[in-house]
Amino acid sequence: MSATAARQLDLNAPPAVKTIGQRSLIIGVVFAIAAVLLAFKSADQFFRGYLIGFMLWLGITLGSMAILMIRHLTGGGWGMVIRRILGAAMRTLPLFLILFIPFLFGLSKIYPWAMPLEQVTEPHVHKHLEEHAFVRSYLNPTGFAIRGFIYLAIWNLLSFLLSLWSKQTDRAGAPDNTQKFKAVAGPGLILYGFTISFAAIDWVMSLDPSWISTIFGLIILIGEVLSAMCFAVVVERILYNYKPMSEMLKPDFVHDHGKWMLAFTMVWAYFSFSQWLIIWAGNLPAEITFYIKRLNGGWGWIGLILALFHFCIPFAILLSRPFKRDIRKLVWLAVWLIFMRFVDLFWIIEPNFSRTLNLTIADIVVPVAIGGLWMAYFFRNLGALPLLPAYDLQAGEVLEAHHHQGASEGA
Repeated sequence: MSATAARQLDLNAPPAVKTIGQRSLIIGVVFAIAAVLLAFKSADQFFRGYLIGFMLWLGITLGSMAILMIRHLTGGGWGMVIRRILGAAMRTLPLFLILFIPFLFGLSKIYPWAMPLEQVTEPHVHKHLEEHAFVRSYLNPTGFAIRGFIYLAIWNLLSFLLSLWSKQTDRAGAPDNTQKFKAVAGPGLILYGFTISFAAIDWVMSLDPSWISTIFGLIILIGEVLSAMCFAVVVERILYNYKPMSEMLKPDFVHDHGKWMLAFTMVWAYFSFSQWLIIWAGNLPAEITFYIKRLNGGWGWIGLILALFHFCIPFAILLSRPFKRDIRKLVWLAVWLIFMRFVDLFWIIEPNFSRTLNLTIADIVVPVAIGGLWMAYFFRNLGALPLLPAYDLQAGEVLEAHHHQGASEGA
């Protein structure tokens, strides 16, 4: 499409984006107040819920950045039509620099390696820390903080570069930044893979420092990109009620998003089953504790729910081509899978603190508080830029769809 035609299009986000952002902020503030009260009442439960909420919303943020980098490497209208949705989610990363700080005040509430040895109640963890004193040379508050801020700094740098060059494509005469995007996206995906793997070890796996799994980082990674694609589908469905998304979003693009959801769901199941099979077959004391906790005390039912409703049923539904091409249907599965991501994180984190199935109010309130604030930031970002970088040389496929539909309506 020509630059003149591009200028004639109204690609700005609809007013509903601002309204949703304001309502999200209200929800976030109300639940944040409740979360603070919970923190004073029961700091232990607060930080458990805080970790679940932090990992859930960070997952959508980082997964969005990963999908965006994949799109820069592969191209395609499927990614261009949701590029600004992914970018708006990615640009919430500065918020996590702030959200990471409370962890530094609550390490001794959730991480055994940060507790005095006499306070560690799990026998196998106590024995491990007693026999392997060198563990604390890596798992200690100072190292935890330094590494955490390094991870966040790397992610924020990638987000800054990708956002800077994307904003340049909103004006006429914009430079072709395709090669710049590729130069960052390739190494960026590698950096993301390494950093999220180490972050998963520090923030989640170290809840049981005696447990070992070499594939755990990949399970967290694939869960993030799955939740991010599902979130993009939810947002594009909201925007589909308004122009310009109602004119840009073709069934082919929705179909591609559904296929990505199917692929990520299958890979998540493959990684999760591989971890279970290898650990169970090896039957090593240092590894099987993870599943012993999660197959007893009612936790096994959560595992069964994840097997059925995080993989089996979504997999069967996503095999349907008509379903994947209908945004009005696909959005409901996307919402469900985001909820399943919460259940999965709950199943990974909470059994480290309770032998029996135990859902506390903090496990609900704190993630909702973080989510409300995150959503307010997200919709602010989404409304700050046009929904499509009209002067990007690769925007033609989406712009032409918009142009032809508008011409048909005019005729």
